[in-house]
Amino acid sequence: MREEPTQRLSKQSITIWRIQRSLEGIILVLLPIIYGVVLQYLDWPVWILTILIAILVLYCIAFIFIWPPIQWRRFRYQVLDQEIDIVQGVLIVRRTLIPMTRIQHVETEQGPILRRYKMASVEIQTAATTHRIPVLPIEEADQLRDQIARLAAVAIDE
Repeated sequence: MREEPTQRLSKQSITIWRIQRSLEGIILVLLPIIYGVVLQYLDWPVWILTILIAILVLYCIAFIFIWPPIQWRRFRYQVLDQEIDIVQGVLIVRRTLIPMTRIQHVETEQGPILRRYKMASVEIQTAATTHRIPVLPIEEADQLRDQIARLAAVAIDE
């Protein structure tokens, strides 16, 4: 059996994922607020509001506080001469081997949160799909992008 990849994401990915999920959670906050306003005008059951608030609290506990550190520990990657090996997932662990000969395009991407922390994601595109190595320091992401591009070009020439 093949050994697991050894490269990890930046430890700051935990903070970044928490911020991203908190922003997503703001949308969930709107549900109980809207339902509470509707309760003022319609005679709907109050217990539904309680359930909406409970869902919001569970979301915050699970996906903002508990999930990111576990996700960080499980995500690993390694760039080899012939392929890229990515292991990710918490409940369902997915291992992906991307042959260098299949890579069509590789790029770095920065959203506003990643830019704030001087981080970037590396996106590896094949004909079938896009694979992502998220939350790397910008210098490391640029080097990884260039390394993958070189290895993919050599693999195609052979």
